Amino acid sequence: MTKLHELFDGHGQSPWLDNLRRDWLVDGELGRWVERGVRGITSNPSIFQKAMSEGSAYDEQLDRLLAEGGSVTDAYWAMVTTDIEDTLALLRPVFDDSGGRDGFVSLELGPIMARDTHASIAAARGFHEAIDEPNLMIKIPATEEGIPAVQRMIAEGRSINITLIFSLDRYAEVIEAYISGLEELSVAQPDRDLGDVASVASFFVSRVDVEVDKRLEAIGTAEARALKGKAAVAQAKLAYRLFRSSFAGDRWAALAERGARVQRPLWASTSTKDPSLPDTLYVDTLIGPDTVNTMPEATLEAFEAHGTVAATVEQGADEADELFEQLAALGVDLDDVAAVLEVEGIDSFAKAFDGLIATLEEKVAART
Repeated sequence: MTKLHELFDGHGQSPWLDNLRRDWLVDGELGRWVERGVRGITSNPSIFQKAMSEGSAYDEQLDRLLAEGGSVTDAYWAMVTTDIEDTLALLRPVFDDSGGRDGFVSLELGPIMARDTHASIAAARGFHEAIDEPNLMIKIPATEEGIPAVQRMIAEGRSINITLIFSLDRYAEVIEAYISGLEELSVAQPDRDLGDVASVASFFVSRVDVEVDKRLEAIGTAEARALKGKAAVAQAKLAYRLFRSSFAGDRWAALAERGARVQRPLWASTSTKDPSLPDTLYVDTLIGPDTVNTMPEATLEAFEAHGTVAATVEQGADEADELFEQLAALGVDLDDVAAVLEVEGIDSFAKAFDGLIATLEEKVAART
């Protein structure tokens, strides 16, 4: 049994892989990760940029699609759809064996839609209808415009991964959108089992430390520097506490009686960016029931090699409250941190998407 198996079997946490490559589908590498305990796959424009820019795995399909008269952008989405469909098939046994708890593959909407509610709704609906598989999750960013799109999709009974969550306040809005969406669905379809709707809330972790630590370093005092590398884990622990309190009480019980599943917190951005911090920091400290941790392969390998499997996510919540008070006293505005990170996250995916389209166009031009 691997440590990844132990995470799920012993502590109720599902390890997912934050990467998707066609060559891994072809050579069996993705299947081997599943055998080692990976229970889901997440993707984003940056991941596909790297996958499609390297090697020749996509060249044959790209040439064929362009020969049929499509644009490079249309070809991109067709190639992504092929990869997602093949990965859904690979993960379907995990989905079936887990009773729909895991085995999901996440596909992110185009970055241009992050600020457009109606476009997000239409695109998410379109992908769910075009890729009609129960283990597909569409990723919608937790922007102000994305929240109502999330609620609408849940109300239509579609599984959604809400991504780019950087603050507790926005996380509370995400939870409310999920619960309200389920309530709408329960009224619209009173005989429906709500258990076939799944959702995860992707709470980004390491990027919080990057931004907070930059501000602490600018403050420059010994007191400020002593808090570096602590904000992200503290916020995630408080997010888990919010998760536990939100999915309790009469309101949630009424939905649970209809089969509704809790919206699990998903720890994203869990590779350590600061080399002075342990490379498994954002895994070791956030282990607990009803959670997901999506990791790039390097972090999965590091955790397997020297990570610690123990129930940790509920430890230190009181200290997390104290840390937030200390940060505020020093002038670190966590609301502003979240706002900056949201803009950076959207811009990063937009740049990756634009860069990928440019790279594909260059590939085509070089062969014609």
